[in-house]
Amino acid sequence: MPAPTPTSHRHRGGDSAEPVAPVDGASPAPSDTSADGPEAPAGPVGRLSARIAGTLTGRRSAWVVLGVFVVLLLAVMGGLRGAGPASGMDALPETSESSRAAAIADTMEGNRYQPVFAVVTREDGSALTAEDQAAVETLRADLAEVSGRDAVGPMPAEDGEADLVMTTVDSQADKDAIDAMITDLRAAAEDSAAEQLTVSVTGGPAVGSDIRGAFAGANFTLLAVTISVVAVLLLLTYRSPVLWLAPLAVVGLADGAAGAVTDTLGEQFSLAFDSGVISVLVFGAGTNYALLLISRYREELHDTGDHRAALRSAWTRTAPAIIASNVTVVLALLTLLAAVMPATRGLGIAAAAGLIIAVIAVLFPLTALLAVVGRRVFWPFVPKPEEARSAGNAGNAATRRDDAEHGPFAAVARTVTRRPAIAAVVSVLLMGVLATGLIGTRVGLSQDEQFASANESSTGFIAMSEHYGAGESAPHQIVVREAAADSAAEAAESVPGIDRASVSGTTPDGWAVLSAVGSSEPESPGAIEEAERLRDSLHALTGADALVGGTTASAMDVRSDSVRDLLVVAPMILAVVLIVLMGLLRAVVAPLVLLTVNVASSVAAIGLGLWAGRLLFDIPALDVTVPLLAFLFLVALGVDYTIFLVHRARHEAATHGTTQGMVRAVGSTGVVITSAGVVLAAVFAALGVLPLVVLGQLGLIVGLGVLLDTLLVRTVLVPALFALIGDRMWWPSRPAAAQRD
Repeated sequence: MPAPTPTSHRHRGGDSAEPVAPVDGASPAPSDTSADGPEAPAGPVGRLSARIAGTLTGRRSAWVVLGVFVVLLLAVMGGLRGAGPASGMDALPETSESSRAAAIADTMEGNRYQPVFAVVTREDGSALTAEDQAAVETLRADLAEVSGRDAVGPMPAEDGEADLVMTTVDSQADKDAIDAMITDLRAAAEDSAAEQLTVSVTGGPAVGSDIRGAFAGANFTLLAVTISVVAVLLLLTYRSPVLWLAPLAVVGLADGAAGAVTDTLGEQFSLAFDSGVISVLVFGAGTNYALLLISRYREELHDTGDHRAALRSAWTRTAPAIIASNVTVVLALLTLLAAVMPATRGLGIAAAAGLIIAVIAVLFPLTALLAVVGRRVFWPFVPKPEEARSAGNAGNAATRRDDAEHGPFAAVARTVTRRPAIAAVVSVLLMGVLATGLIGTRVGLSQDEQFASANESSTGFIAMSEHYGAGESAPHQIVVREAAADSAAEAAESVPGIDRASVSGTTPDGWAVLSAVGSSEPESPGAIEEAERLRDSLHALTGADALVGGTTASAMDVRSDSVRDLLVVAPMILAVVLIVLMGLLRAVVAPLVLLTVNVASSVAAIGLGLWAGRLLFDIPALDVTVPLLAFLFLVALGVDYTIFLVHRARHEAATHGTTQGMVRAVGSTGVVITSAGVVLAAVFAALGVLPLVVLGQLGLIVGLGVLLDTLLVRTVLVPALFALIGDRMWWPSRPAAAQRD
């Protein structure tokens, strides 16, 4: 391909491209293929893209665009005041059996007052003395005074090593009032307990208070960690004490606006999702888009003294790639609308909204900001055209082609393509080894395994299970017609693992609510078997219309609904990615191969995350909601890098053939893809600061998966497969080089 002259500039993608006039007397940048993805389209779309880029980079219009978008983002942040998501990751559909049971039980007379337990043990683990029992009596009186309700106790354990006092709190009070009551009860318990005694206040209201307390400030911590991680990585990437501030400031504004929009959506449509995940996605994707744009901008600055012309050229070449990847991820996220789990559906809508805001912020206000500040933003390593021109512009183009062939990533790709079979087999075997982390993995976390650190509620539950029976802390809840209450209690007590069952109360609509105490720890595999047996037994009772709910039954419903969502949504995600790749590459074989590789990489990433979770963080099981969300993020975000790499490979194949074209594509895109992958992985790892194990697992798996995808799949396995399959990858189309032969 002849090198472009410094006085002519053609849109890539067609022979009929029209010349673009230089701005401010500067020569336009050469029109070599972008290392960052699809070329700017010719025709009406290309002219529109050029006009938009001109507006974003104009001397006056850039200031206008920057001001308008900054004001708009700030207005969104300050003007939208949504209450946030309706609930978190554990939300269940109203149609599930445990949800229907809970809805009926909530109408039970006196149900507004929920029990709170004070579990008393000795610090040395020995039996309670007579003096200790007297202290328990004092504790009962103090708790009754604080709660304003009767307190029941003492209730000594059979082993004599624990005692129990129970009072109740108003569960229909606002959350602040409940939290204040739990705090007062714990303060009273601490004041009345002797030095040798340990008192843990637990129960449903206390658990809710501890969850809210754990998340108090957690989102701020997540945001601070995320910003710090992105700032450090951008500083290392750009080697400039100034440049990193521009993308970080714009993406930070985008995150604030996305938070306001998603909070409003959560309130208006009763969506369930975790806002921390949305923030991580906005920062991760937004920073990736900024890396691609700025990387191309810096490359263009080596070809022209006019930074506005360089930025226009960079924008028209990277915008199609950025938009294509964003649309792919957004469409993949919207497949979550087919899920039945409210948290999964809500996450799809909220994350899609956040990513749309992120791409708008990068393509418009960030571009305008770069146009305003000029090339000095790269200080102290300011790219200058004189530094890249030793023999004129044509020599510069040749130098960049040599860089694409002889850079470090190109060297790896060339080594791989010399022995592609060995590289492919070794890569597949390595991913197979990593995937063994899935073997024997327990799915589902028990009640005391769901928090990253212990709290007083979990400590109290553990003490109750040790001294009173594992199922005492969270009995199974059974709802039946009032006339069938006695027969239902008998049927429940005949179920293996159930110690006793009794009627807790009735509702005005003729329902009876029963409590069935099991022998297994709540939400454990044994407790889930108890719940399954209860449902099998009670559903068979004629006229009972029995429903089995409670903590364990809810966990069981979450698991079954999550499995259903994985089986339904995962194929839809794959279909979206396949269609996008086929349309982008105008091929059938390459998209199928790449999608297969992407799926294998995702499975390996989940296995790697499980190995790391067990060996490094002592996480005993995989939360039931993680597989689908991890698969979604790994496939949808991984296809971004596929788009940037393989579209470049197709363009290079037109001149250099498939194998050498892939080597050049890896050499050209390796640095920016690796930088983007490291940033995205680090941002997802920041989820580990949140108190829920499920979010830490998700961040760990996706972070490791992005690194695996970036360093192994895109650098080794994909080039090896392209070298093995050759031009057949592009079937039914053919590379332009083959067409000319």
